[in-house]
Amino acid sequence: MKFPHYIAKRYLFAKSGNNAINIITIIATFGVIVGSLALFIILSGFSGLRTFSYSLLDASDPDLKITSVKGKTFLLTDDVQQILLNNTEITSFSKVVEERVFLQYNNKQQIAYIKGVDDKYNEVVAIDSVLNVGTWLDSEFQNTAVIGNGISYKLSLGILNFGEPLTISVPKPGKGFINPATAFRSVKTQIIGVYGGSEEFQNKYVFTEINTAQELLRYQENQLTGIEIKLNNALLSEDIQEELQSKLGDSLKVETREQLNELYYKVINSENFISYLIFTLIVIIALFNVIGAVIMMIIDKRKNLKTLANLGASVKEIKQIFVTQGFLLTLFGMAIGLFIGVVLVLLQKQFGFFMITQNLPYPVEFKWFNLFVVIATISVLGFIAAKVASSRISKDFIEK
Repeated sequence: MKFPHYIAKRYLFAKSGNNAINIITIIATFGVIVGSLALFIILSGFSGLRTFSYSLLDASDPDLKITSVKGKTFLLTDDVQQILLNNTEITSFSKVVEERVFLQYNNKQQIAYIKGVDDKYNEVVAIDSVLNVGTWLDSEFQNTAVIGNGISYKLSLGILNFGEPLTISVPKPGKGFINPATAFRSVKTQIIGVYGGSEEFQNKYVFTEINTAQELLRYQENQLTGIEIKLNNALLSEDIQEELQSKLGDSLKVETREQLNELYYKVINSENFISYLIFTLIVIIALFNVIGAVIMMIIDKRKNLKTLANLGASVKEIKQIFVTQGFLLTLFGMAIGLFIGVVLVLLQKQFGFFMITQNLPYPVEFKWFNLFVVIATISVLGFIAAKVASSRISKDFIEK
């Protein structure tokens, strides 16, 4: 063991004759423990929240979506369908028709979107996972619909309300004088299911069979607003997007789930980064205690430093003693903090002690990357703090 490291370990774990220095060292260690614990838990919490948020998108958005570049609709040709069928990376795809509509139930109204889907839709999007009440659409039953929790609440509308159907209306296209009595086309539907999910999603859609939506909007059989695609491996979505885009040409646009929810992803990632910066600042403040503890130790060991210098130790080696001492103090506190943090995260993940709602524990996720980030952050800042504290040592300081 090198001479500075040996002396640093002796100074760190040996009790000082000055009680105040012992107390300051304990406070400094406690500050590092709390700082590293808080930083790890926050990063684990945001990782869990991000995974939970992305899981909600699995129930509302496909891996890839094809839409028209110009206008709302496009015609599904045999060529386009063949391109999709020939791609071995595509598990399934679903034809959809989507448009803004006016909902009316009893005396209540609501603006929403109708989304007509075919039988393969629940193979593409995990809508079944957020279906809270009732069942999903079945092509055997005509004029049925599935609505979101938000729409259900606003319209006071539950499932199987046979007394009064939900009326879905769209304005008729045209120019000139509008007769209010004939300005809308409507279809009446029975609600057979209610779905949950993110707040925006459950307030947005009324799902119906695709032929119901096409009939309401007066679309042709092969006239669509989009094609939603499920991939064998979602991690390859960008590569498959580029491949499909080159084959489909400029008239159609292929987007990934990240592109469909670009703002959503940016907000979540920005919140994670800002939280990391805030808690890193707290760690920096806590490390001022380490600087203070090392400086107090330098002052307390001043006579010993002169003895070490007389025995042949250079100023650089003496500085190295206290750099090592401060760094070891930081590592010791970080190790305890991370151990407690890992235990708390695993317990929360397993038993869900902290709840968001009665049935939903706060999501956390243990990731080795988060552990590495905390270790790297605390280690670098701890080393800098020890360097700053030891910079007080000079030849004149030792010889006084």
